[in-house]
Amino acid sequence: MPPSPVAQVRKICLALPEAHEVEAWGQPTFRVKNKLFAMYADISSHHSGGRPAIWIKSTHVNQDLLLHDEPARFFKPPYVGPSGWVGVYLDKRPSWTIVADLLRDAYLLTAPKKLAAAFADGR
Repeated sequence: MPPSPVAQVRKICLALPEAHEVEAWGQPTFRVKNKLFAMYADISSHHSGGRPAIWIKSTHVNQDLLLHDEPARFFKPPYVGPSGWVGVYLDKRPSWTIVADLLRDAYLLTAPKKLAAAFADGR
């Protein structure tokens, strides 16, 4: 049996330097230096529409591209969507490579410059 979506997200996020998990709003959130870069929404969350999802910090440009390219997989999450965040549904066989890339990009947008530069150089 494959790992649960939250277990997959947790594995990706916590592998990033100084990333940690904090429960907020009853769901796991992922942060670097106490700044949020991803939020999980399980099927019981009133924001998930009954589907597991991850909300990921992004730029408006990437958000627009993802929403236009694959609207069945990506969505604009409430509250943070106007700031460029993108939601990714994690059911129906998501591409974990794409999810991991988006999470790494979110981490780089959020991490302090020195930490982000050191991580980016070590990729």
